Amino acid sequence: MDTTSPTSSSPYRQVQESEEFKELRRSFRGFVFPCTIFFLVWYFAYVVLAAYFPEFMSIKVVSNINLGLILGLLQFVTTFGITIAYVRWADRVFDPRAEALRARISGTPHDTETGEVR
Repeated sequence: MDTTSPTSSSPYRQVQESEEFKELRRSFRGFVFPCTIFFLVWYFAYVVLAAYFPEFMSIKVVSNINLGLILGLLQFVTTFGITIAYVRWADRVFDPRAEALRARISGTPHDTETGEVR
């Protein structure tokens, strides 16, 4: 009786075990994990400041605008900034490599520089 599973030789398993896919995954994680950690630290720092340091957050900056309001609005700015940075990075670095890998696996001709299907 054969002890190897039928999925061990599947095309999906072969792709997952390929160096090209591993590098693609490493590249993705190298961008996403630091951004996620940065944002979570930034977000929880804001929550901790709001919960335990209300005097600091209530420092008036201009008129009725205090530090808490500015830092809260910067949460939104940070979210949009990270999103824009990810989209630009994915368009420039990740997507062409992923498309080239997909084209190679499916046998579709593609441009090796841009990854676009011909």
